[in-house]
Amino acid sequence: MLLRAGNTLSPWALARLKATLRADDPTDEIGAAWGIKEQLRALLTSGSLADAHEHKTRLGVSVLAADMPETDRLWATITAWWDAIEVLVVTGVTNARTEAANTSIKQIKRTGRGYRNPANYRARILLASAARTAA
Repeated sequence: MLLRAGNTLSPWALARLKATLRADDPTDEIGAAWGIKEQLRALLTSGSLADAHEHKTRLGVSVLAADMPETDRLWATITAWWDAIEVLVVTGVTNARTEAANTSIKQIKRTGRGYRNPANYRARILLASAARTAA
């Protein structure tokens, strides 16, 4: 349930998640991380720059309240990439498909590592590529 979007949880599932966090998260770190994740989702799906700035402010307050190194690093990343996030909010355009394709290419090349014979290396890469497109 922690990986699901909060707005897709049923009322029963949300109540169960909150009860579990109250019972099994004495430091409230997991609950804080989940809440910050949800605020980040809201920020990235903002419909306008004004909404995005409002969500960013809320997120910053939550990050300060959480006082965890992981959330501090997330905040540093968000502030470093804020210009690109604004472009995403305004245009709805991202380079995610390109990044996913690059990751797939790198993964396919990794499957061929260790082959000393170039023909075997090439065959392994082609086989992995064909298996991905056939599936």
